[in-house]
Amino acid sequence: MNNKKLGTFGGVFTPSILTILGVIMYLRFGWVVGNVGLIGTLLIVTLSTSITFLTSLSIASISTNTQVKAGGAYYMISRSLGVEIGGALGIPLYLAQTFSVALYVMGFAESLVAIFPALNIKVVGIVSTLALGGLALFSTKATIKAQYVILFVIVLSLLSLFFGGAIENSSIEMWGVPAARSVGFWQVFAVFFPAVTGIMAGVNMSGDLKNASRSIPRGTFLAVGTGYLIYMALPIILASRADASTLVSDPLIMRRIALWGGAILLGVWGASLSSAVGSLLGAPRVLQALTRDNVVPKKWSFLATGYGEEGIPRGGTIVTIIITIVCVILGDLDAIAPVLTMFFLATYGILNVTAGIERFLKSPSFRPKFKVHWGFSVIGAIGCISVMFLIHALATVLAIVFIMGVLIWLRRRRLKTTWGDVRNGMLLQIARFVMLKVKPMDDAKSWRPNILVFSGAPMKRWHLIDFASGLAQEKGLFTVATILPEEKVAQDKIYQYEKQIRDYLFDKNIRSLVRVVRAQDPFSGARYLSNAYGLGPLVPNTILLGDTTDVSHHQSYAEMITHFYQSRKNVIILKDDQPLPSRNKINVDLWWGGLQGNGGLMMVLAYMMQNSPHWQQVSVTIKMVVPSDKAATEARKNLDSLLASIRVEFRRKILVSEQGNFFQILSEDSQGADLVLCGLKKPDNEFSDYFEDLKQKTATIPRKLFVVASHDIAFKEILS
Repeated sequence: MNNKKLGTFGGVFTPSILTILGVIMYLRFGWVVGNVGLIGTLLIVTLSTSITFLTSLSIASISTNTQVKAGGAYYMISRSLGVEIGGALGIPLYLAQTFSVALYVMGFAESLVAIFPALNIKVVGIVSTLALGGLALFSTKATIKAQYVILFVIVLSLLSLFFGGAIENSSIEMWGVPAARSVGFWQVFAVFFPAVTGIMAGVNMSGDLKNASRSIPRGTFLAVGTGYLIYMALPIILASRADASTLVSDPLIMRRIALWGGAILLGVWGASLSSAVGSLLGAPRVLQALTRDNVVPKKWSFLATGYGEEGIPRGGTIVTIIITIVCVILGDLDAIAPVLTMFFLATYGILNVTAGIERFLKSPSFRPKFKVHWGFSVIGAIGCISVMFLIHALATVLAIVFIMGVLIWLRRRRLKTTWGDVRNGMLLQIARFVMLKVKPMDDAKSWRPNILVFSGAPMKRWHLIDFASGLAQEKGLFTVATILPEEKVAQDKIYQYEKQIRDYLFDKNIRSLVRVVRAQDPFSGARYLSNAYGLGPLVPNTILLGDTTDVSHHQSYAEMITHFYQSRKNVIILKDDQPLPSRNKINVDLWWGGLQGNGGLMMVLAYMMQNSPHWQQVSVTIKMVVPSDKAATEARKNLDSLLASIRVEFRRKILVSEQGNFFQILSEDSQGADLVLCGLKKPDNEFSDYFEDLKQKTATIPRKLFVVASHDIAFKEILS
């Protein structure tokens, strides 16, 4: 059990400010001032800190809305934007922090070897990693206390610098070295910006805090504010004590300016080690949170365990130490350093997006104590994205590709969570906007079938769902509908049934809506649902159902179809018990009676099958029976002209029969077809007898699709 005994100063401020006041402050700050001068440096510091401050506002808003558990930024993002997006950023964030440990340790080793050449860089790096890792393994509080010592050393180095003196008799240069010898403003900005991005070091300790909603905002703002004051004071000190050329040429100019140069060296070592400690504490906690949410595969479940009263993630810490040592042994990490910076900035950007969306949607569940206008979050997100490209465009692209790869991997795993997220609220707002703009889908340019599938239990009539999914092509809508008997199913069980069906379809990779209703019988329930179902202009225009084999249901079934037709719904009846094969070549016979009405709808359905990724190869043949050779010649001419004008790859076959026994010809000529499309007459009072007779006459055809088109759909215009 984690007792969470860290407060604001120890838990958030110390690791954050120590990571902000890193090696860049000691080794590159003089170079920054020398290149862009005092005014340019103050502007860079203000712009950089503004982006970090805006991100801090977003962090404060999110953290004061709900309890923030272990995982820091990952936890905040995943609980708002979903586990996939959270994981897509959480995994790169963990890797970035882990590799950062190696970068900081190698920086410390290099600076130490520069003073003591007899030492070996890799040995120093490995020993430093083991020492810091051993401390982090057994006590988070002791590790934070060790950072107090480092903080004291850095404060000592800053005091030594403040009480130092000028090394040259020069005036403050407002604009730096001459343009011909200087680096551009944005290049200098790119070098400096990572110096203000250390706020995550404290946020990642969220699971170890007494009161995260209080500690995170206070500690983060303290770190950002303190860092800004120090960074605004340093360029004034440097510019007043050395000229621009000297500042550019001497990386350790602070040692010469300081009262005691050794304090600056101690500050460099302290900054390196403190940054390493911050990442070494934060990275395992992000990994622990990822594992608890099953983002990390279950075989690594031991990484989720916390040990001792502080809940130390020892498994994740050991893994982090091992990766760090491997990186130290391999050596140069400069090639991947820019990509790591992009991972941090991407996380900051998404945190801003998260807070902005939550505030913009004004969901009742989002009630932060620290309120921030969504516009500030948007500006922060834009700033992060802009800085990413300014710092290193190629690294930005590589980071985005990596993050998208992780996102795709997580989506394929279909992780299930027990919490909600803001995505439904976003989609609801988009849906509202679209619903108020969209017009009824009865014009030829935008028509496509919006299918209501009466499948009953999905596993019993799966072929209907499979066929509807193929027609939808992942672009259209279709709804799986089930009618349950009122006397057997209570109303309060409906939601449970819908959830079961949704989960079943999700596991089958079927994207559809689901609707379950109760009725006295399935036919009255279907009539009711066809009338009532839909939202605004988005109502089903096509009904897909199977056949009934119960003789006592024939009349009710026919009356239901008549009702659908009179309600201006297209009706398609798939008479088959097995789905169409998806991988083999499928031969579809379309028996033609003209373009008007049923013929047009059948051609649209056949065309959609032919162009659907659900079926690999669909060959459509239009077949027509005529009484004479002369009629056949005319029919061929007309069909060829029609097919050319509507631009579909259908074949045609004209059959001549003077006696005109249509159903005998159909049964014989389509015996080998995988699917046969036939039109139905307009439903009327005699439709029951007509349909039973039709089924008898086509009984030898194994798989049939009967079609009756709504009388007000201009399929001729759709096709042409």
